[in-house]
Amino acid sequence: MTVRARVWIVLGALVGFVGVGLGAFGAHGLEAHVGAKQLAWWRTATLYQLLHAPALVLVGLVPLVRPGPRVVGALFFAGTVIFCGTLYLMALGAPRWFGAITPIGGLALMAGWLALAIGALRGKA
Repeated sequence: MTVRARVWIVLGALVGFVGVGLGAFGAHGLEAHVGAKQLAWWRTATLYQLLHAPALVLVGLVPLVRPGPRVVGALFFAGTVIFCGTLYLMALGAPRWFGAITPIGGLALMAGWLALAIGALRGKA
């Protein structure tokens, strides 16, 4: 296994680890401190984070030649950080204008899935 593949697997595992912890915090520690809307943002962020953790692991396990694990993995990782991060921050009281940044993360996640599909269609995934 290459070092690059290991990096994606480690990143995916860490994203999953943090996602489980943040999900538990939201379910048990945050509920009494925020409103229903903020809790919904938190749950959405946790869901998307936990869905993309195994995707990052798979980037390390599947030998993608084109567009390459760097592209797919970078899009998944950046999208997870931006999309989930802005939702977590807003749930914790950050200004609502952070919501304008959230779709950038969503677009990065979508681009990652599209890049993976294109690579597979071209027979390079």
